[in-house]
Amino acid sequence: MNKTILLLLTGLFLSICSYAQESSVFGIWKTIDDETNEAKAYVEIYKEADNTMSGKIIKLLKDPEDTTCDKCPGNKKDQKVMGMQIIWGMEKNGDQWTDGKVLKPENGKIYSCKVWVEEGKLQVRGYLGFIYKTQTWLRVE
Repeated sequence: MNKTILLLLTGLFLSICSYAQESSVFGIWKTIDDETNEAKAYVEIYKEADNTMSGKIIKLLKDPEDTTCDKCPGNKKDQKVMGMQIIWGMEKNGDQWTDGKVLKPENGKIYSCKVWVEEGKLQVRGYLGFIYKTQTWLRVE
């Protein structure tokens, strides 16, 4: 009887841990090019000390590692894309992270942003006014 209860509790614990991993935005995600449908980079999504969420590029899959952001504004101009923070200021809002910014290094544009997990995939939506585009990123195991 005790072994049965222990097995049930262990199974329940593992299920909860698995669900938490699947539904969490935190971790490493593979970005997918909208046009070619090819993987472009790995982005690490992490929590800042002030409880906001950010993301930075930790691996480039198509471009050389010394690629710079020649179209980026401000202090990101001509900086290496590798290691660059491209998501910042995201605040928890229910099951989503909102009110932050996302940078698209290819064109140097900064968009308002909303991020959430849906069916184990990260949805990253950039807004320019009322116009938006959503990318789906895949979790790196």
